[in-house]
Amino acid sequence: MELRHLGRTGLRVSRIGLGTLTWGRDTGESDAAAQLKTFWEAGGTLVDTADVYADGGAEYLLGRLLGELVPRRDLVISTKAGSVPDPDRRFDCSRGHLLAALDASLERLGTDYVDLWQIHAYDPVTPLDETLQALDIAVGSGRARYVGVSNFCGWQLAKAAAWQLAAPGGRTRLAGTQLEYSLLQRGIEREVLPAALDLGVGVLPSSPLGRGVLTGKYRDGTPPGSRGAVEYLAPFVAPYLDEPASRIVDAVATAADGLAVTPLEVALAWVRDRPGVTAPVIGARNAEQLAEALSVEALTLPDEICRALDDVSAPVHRYPDHDWSTL
Repeated sequence: MELRHLGRTGLRVSRIGLGTLTWGRDTGESDAAAQLKTFWEAGGTLVDTADVYADGGAEYLLGRLLGELVPRRDLVISTKAGSVPDPDRRFDCSRGHLLAALDASLERLGTDYVDLWQIHAYDPVTPLDETLQALDIAVGSGRARYVGVSNFCGWQLAKAAAWQLAAPGGRTRLAGTQLEYSLLQRGIEREVLPAALDLGVGVLPSSPLGRGVLTGKYRDGTPPGSRGAVEYLAPFVAPYLDEPASRIVDAVATAADGLAVTPLEVALAWVRDRPGVTAPVIGARNAEQLAEALSVEALTLPDEICRALDDVSAPVHRYPDHDWSTL
């Protein structure tokens, strides 16, 4: 699998990442092991997790597989901290909480360091410079090699990245930012993506298949065993089952038919090759489904297909999102 640099750093990762959101909850050890081995054998390196996935179960399961199944040195392990199971405070990005969470993640993962450590979301209560100081401490202590953020909007990313760049050598630059991005969700193109490109921050799209909808599996209803059929995940899928989304899914299916590939491959190739994107992070139910996604490595969409998909999914960009003089 082709490797790409994450932002303006020396860290190279596979241009498709493996997500572990369901590991330790819906995905057991046997299926997780099969996925990890399939991913590694295909040349994949970037494995994404978080301390809150399955209440730490995803990290623990990944840690059990490291070394035994796949050499630790062959993987780029990314985890996140900052989300908390508190109904009154969804995020705690205080320096104390973040560093304690990192130590707990390292223990569950069974490793001395993570390759990429990300702030899971913006915390409006904690001063941003305190949050960012935790990133600097993590890198300075060797517990993290590179750092980034997740789910930051445009101004939040710009503020954080600019703060880190304001003291060269004294602060650790942000390597990446992780947000949802797909043909069904192009919101990051308004401000986040331009900021990331300008500041040299690599983009790691989550849900690149539109929460599974872009595979076409929901065109004739909700199939048993899909996320849309699971009670706690159905609300996650529901926003992308409306009429505008249906038109985009139909366009993806038409493109797939013309290229003799699957809708999954078309949707994934589109987001993988967008400007500023380093590596979409995909989740799978099993190794077979993952292998189908990884087959996208051989696919590059023709320009005319990209233009058609851009047109059918184009978000509304109005003042002052971009150059106002063209509006």
